[in-house]
Amino acid sequence: MSAEQPLVLVVEDEPDLADLYATWLRDDYRVRVAYGGREALDELDDEVDVVLLDRRMPDLSGDEALTEIRNHGFDCRVAMVTAVEPDFDIIAMGFDDYLVKPVSREALTDTVSNLILRNTYDVGIQDLFSLASKKALLESEKDETTLKDNDEYQRLTEQLDRLKNELDDTLSQLDNNKGIAAVYRDIGNADDADES
Repeated sequence: MSAEQPLVLVVEDEPDLADLYATWLRDDYRVRVAYGGREALDELDDEVDVVLLDRRMPDLSGDEALTEIRNHGFDCRVAMVTAVEPDFDIIAMGFDDYLVKPVSREALTDTVSNLILRNTYDVGIQDLFSLASKKALLESEKDETTLKDNDEYQRLTEQLDRLKNELDDTLSQLDNNKGIAAVYRDIGNADDADES
């Protein structure tokens, strides 16, 4: 992360919506706006801390843009902000969080804040939060039978459990400050769903 305010790149092909998101974020972050996937890749550099990425865009889809971001090795957190309902295809995608439109100001700003905080952790913990977010998202959208019958979901659960065990020592050493509670949201949601 840069020494200045964190930089958020808003990628949305609906200009009014992109500008609204940017307005919501400008009090706390530096903001760049791209009105399409190709423009997003032009705006992306090592200064960008968080990308808010729409999935459905005409010139280059959010899925394709996400692949390019990861292939070029940019070290930023990515949240998909989209009207596309999540399905099991999200398991293989390299995003960190997923918001389904319509998105409230609070949900958007909380997500950016959590992703900025996650940026301070090592890769293992970032992976843990990403997997937990995907698991919680799928559990909020799919019924229990569908989840139990899906091999990708079962592998995701096993991978998450394995990573939680490997990182248990690291997690126990984290400071118990107010930001940590927000980060644990995804893990707690995934654990609560496991118990039900």
